[in-house]
Amino acid sequence: MKLIASTAFGIESCVSFELKKLGAQEVEARNGRIDFKGDFETIAKANMHLRCAERVFINMGEFKALTFEDLFQGTKAIEWEKLLPEDACFPVSGKSVKSVLHSVPDCQAIVKKAIVERLKGVYKKEWFEETGPKYKIEISILNDVALLTVDTSGAGLHKRGYRELAVKAPIKETLACAMLDLSRWKPDRPLLDPFCGSGTIAIEAAMIGKHIAPGLKREFDFEKWPCCDKNIMKKVRQEAEAQVLSDEEAGLRIFASDIDYFALKQAKKNAELAGVGGCIHFQKLDYSKAGSKYQKGFIVTNPPYGERLEDENYAIELYKGMGKTFKTFDDWSYFVITSNKFFEKYFGRYADKRRKLYNGRLECCLYQYFKNPEESKNDNSTGKKKIYKKVNK
Repeated sequence: MKLIASTAFGIESCVSFELKKLGAQEVEARNGRIDFKGDFETIAKANMHLRCAERVFINMGEFKALTFEDLFQGTKAIEWEKLLPEDACFPVSGKSVKSVLHSVPDCQAIVKKAIVERLKGVYKKEWFEETGPKYKIEISILNDVALLTVDTSGAGLHKRGYRELAVKAPIKETLACAMLDLSRWKPDRPLLDPFCGSGTIAIEAAMIGKHIAPGLKREFDFEKWPCCDKNIMKKVRQEAEAQVLSDEEAGLRIFASDIDYFALKQAKKNAELAGVGGCIHFQKLDYSKAGSKYQKGFIVTNPPYGERLEDENYAIELYKGMGKTFKTFDDWSYFVITSNKFFEKYFGRYADKRRKLYNGRLECCLYQYFKNPEESKNDNSTGKKKIYKKVNK
């Protein structure tokens, strides 16, 4: 089957690498998505193991659609019966960008009608109850090209099943993993998040270190489909469970701190739910007091952005303080994500590399400071080495 892993803009390379490691075929990165090929076992592995992707879809077909008739006929021509049983529940969602067919509700209705007409001819029925398993269909039209997909994941893949509690502005689990991947952090290195909030970055790092598959504690829509052999997911789940390391085997040195007592309390609970409570050292601590006896570590963090006007001055002073504190980690690399476009100015140093990322819909930048220049190789983000001599007040 033709498959698609959707992803946030900026981390396509991370998902491509993950898919290749899983053995996916014909992996090709595009804006916001990775195309690849595979069978239901590939779908199972992708949903179970992808840490940076948003969802996994089956690509049912792509075609030019300049009129509603084009959309109807193109949809009806697809062999939906190979996937949808006669009792399938198939809601249709949609989006349209830079296309003649810009009315999303109309496009959704036409796709639904075309699929029903197709199934009428196959199942010899006039009415479908839709009481069976769910097949979430999406019509996406970009530059007049219609793409029809079926969602195999259900809830987004960032929902690992452990974050029952969260602070007001948590970072997505998938983005946290992308930051760790882009930092080139490895489980044998110390890791610190001095603004841990609900603990997402530290927890995702611990899950990587313990080989805990991100989908191990949840279910996926495709598991309920009659066309998918139940033994496939059972096998993939068992293999994933067998890979999990004990805390002692993992030997992780992960530290997470925050000044907010309640955020730390939530973070500890989330870590327990994720199965990594014993791998992370949580501490109530102001970032300016942070330090470490370890060498060649990594700071990966998501500090406050100062998006609201009343918080802007606080964020500026915070970034200045971070610049001073992080200097004391003189043999560490550090990676900071923020939407503040003047972060480097206040931090006091240009990043070695930068990468545009999105935290939800908010455009951000991952500022990357490598202690070892070799670590920054094979990264296509941009940057330049320079120290700010003076920070303007």
